[in-house]
Amino acid sequence: MGQADKAANSQTKKPTDTPKPPPRGFLRQYELVDRVKAYQPDCDEEALNQAYVFATIKHGQQLRHSGDPYFAHPVAVAGLLTDLKLDQATIIAGLLHDVVEDTDTPVDEIRERFGDEVAELVNGVTKLPKMQGEGPRAQQAENFQKFILATTKDIRVLLVKLADRLHNMRTIQYMPKPESRQRIAQETLEIYGPLARRIGLSVVASELEDLAFQTANPTAYTAIERRLAETASDEEGLLERIRLDIQQVMARRGIIGELRGRIKKPYSVWRKLEQRSISFKDLGDIFAYRLIVDTIDDCYAAMAAAHQEWRVLSDRFKDYISVPKPNGYQSLHTTFQGPSNRRIELQIRTPGMDNVAERGVAAHWRYKNARYGFDAEAARASGLDAEGELTAFADMLGHGAEADEFYEHAKMQMYRESVFVFTPKGQLVRLPSGSTPIDFAYALHTQIGDSTIGCKINGAERPLRTPLANGDVVEILRGSSSSAHPNWDSLAATGRARSAIRRLTRAAERGEFVAIGRRLIEHALRRVGLRLSEVNEIEMCERAGFETLDALAEAIGRGKLSTDKLLALAFPGMEDAPPEPATGIGAEAPSLIMGADLHAGVSTHLAECCTPLPGDRIVGVVVPDRGVEVHVIDCARLADYENETGDWIDLKWKPRAENEGRVLVVGRIHVTTANRPGALALLCKTVSDANANIVNIQTLKRSPDFFDFAFDIEVDTSKRLTHIVAALRALAVVDSADRVKG
Repeated sequence: MGQADKAANSQTKKPTDTPKPPPRGFLRQYELVDRVKAYQPDCDEEALNQAYVFATIKHGQQLRHSGDPYFAHPVAVAGLLTDLKLDQATIIAGLLHDVVEDTDTPVDEIRERFGDEVAELVNGVTKLPKMQGEGPRAQQAENFQKFILATTKDIRVLLVKLADRLHNMRTIQYMPKPESRQRIAQETLEIYGPLARRIGLSVVASELEDLAFQTANPTAYTAIERRLAETASDEEGLLERIRLDIQQVMARRGIIGELRGRIKKPYSVWRKLEQRSISFKDLGDIFAYRLIVDTIDDCYAAMAAAHQEWRVLSDRFKDYISVPKPNGYQSLHTTFQGPSNRRIELQIRTPGMDNVAERGVAAHWRYKNARYGFDAEAARASGLDAEGELTAFADMLGHGAEADEFYEHAKMQMYRESVFVFTPKGQLVRLPSGSTPIDFAYALHTQIGDSTIGCKINGAERPLRTPLANGDVVEILRGSSSSAHPNWDSLAATGRARSAIRRLTRAAERGEFVAIGRRLIEHALRRVGLRLSEVNEIEMCERAGFETLDALAEAIGRGKLSTDKLLALAFPGMEDAPPEPATGIGAEAPSLIMGADLHAGVSTHLAECCTPLPGDRIVGVVVPDRGVEVHVIDCARLADYENETGDWIDLKWKPRAENEGRVLVVGRIHVTTANRPGALALLCKTVSDANANIVNIQTLKRSPDFFDFAFDIEVDTSKRLTHIVAALRALAVVDSADRVKG
């Protein structure tokens, strides 16, 4: 049970309290056993009875906020699980799901009495003990992480949790604090309702969402419920005529089935109003009809009959029989202009499809090989991939995602629709809507994602930021090795891709910080007349408070420890020794690799203030937790770091970076020009004639006589930018032109 559910339930009985009788509808022991026997005749009655009694004794004098005995809650949860016809172990877990968390019973006692299977289910829904100093948000995220991991191992953990949450939502009105009710309702809307839909439990999801919506936004709930009631009353006769018309059309074509009408739930209406920014009167599917026929052939025949009789809205036809939803949902959906010119939605399915549509994963518990349990084969045959849905969330954890990052991303992903794309060999890959080729690459394999350098979509090279569409054929272009791209996580839509990119970036970042730190240590030692090979590394690290040279170097590279502080700790008195001559920019200076890829690494960044270009004299400054920031040697911003010269690094460009001329970076020019017709056009033509491209123009100042502009120009070297500045200065309309440096 999570923090919210515990808050909804826990309240210990005072010794003077008189216990209330069990609530109305309370399941007696024999009634619960009879329910299980009705669908699992060979269940272990003794184990069920023992679990019922054990839960009752353990919860003892505890009361809920309603004043009911606490044990009424786990009994109600077990009853909800019998409605789903789940196996005996799940029912026992439902009875015991709060025993470990809310009493002094350890998991090992559950294991000893009821076996490993039940113990693992109970442990999966038991929240982590609260850590000292941990806030409620962090605790919520960590509990959700633990819960999802347990669910990916056994889907029954989620089923017990959903039953637990459903009963708590049915009794949420007894919680005394409005803010607690709001928090629990919001969590239900963001997490547990969508999770129920992910595994096809629409009957549970709908009730969870409406109960939570009623609590979270009672004004909107009441208004929508009233409008729905008014609409149903006003159009009762019309709706009955439509139902009879559909029946007659089907009967004429020999299609026999059960026709049901349904009205949208308040929360479903609210979601439509919210997502589409439309008014209530513009909703076209408040009412829908569901036709249940015997076979798949009958489904398509019924659809053809409707399409032949009425004008179809082509963009509202969906075939979920041919391509089921990931939660196993199968049905034909079509919308047409029916009698009285009314827009009608018709869903057509078989009884088996209807069962899965309502109960999702729970519809696949049955006898197989003389044992009652989950029929994975039948589930896969129906298109159900509940485990895959949840594994997609858990994948983030395998790539080092933090608990709060995992929780927030899971919430974001809950409502995303899917897009279906293909590999060149025809393998179908399902991704969330909005996914890019980067997500596709990581969905295939982490190593493929790590080595991605480009892609082809439908045979044509496309940018990696391109959103994928249904039916796209995607080919990933790979490099010879893995490489970190620190900005790619903003292009990815899936948690798996984002987490993998961040993991790769963190690994590369650490290596680069270590390399930067070692360089700074060498420079610092050189200032006091020492070399790294001449000092006792172990002793130096110990005096500075680090176990290894790499750990020390990383701290210095990240700017968490200055080299002056290192000298003071490791070589007291020597920090004031006369320094060796500075290396300057030359053969001794470390080289920044700047060529076809203008990012030397994830921890080396070109300063935006002066936009260094190949050919500029450059210097690096270590910025805490950012790495080396590269500046032009005369950048005005360097004055901010003049007291930290110990953490400066002299840099030079690799020769190929100055000569390649293939890579473009942005330089900025400040131009003051006369206010004359055609002046701006002349400036732009001058830049174009120099084979450069203007990417941004900003007007800084305007007067009757002059304009001040800032031009951001793509160039390959500082030499080209210098030529452009000279060409601009030569124009009669230009008063001044200068490159901006800081």
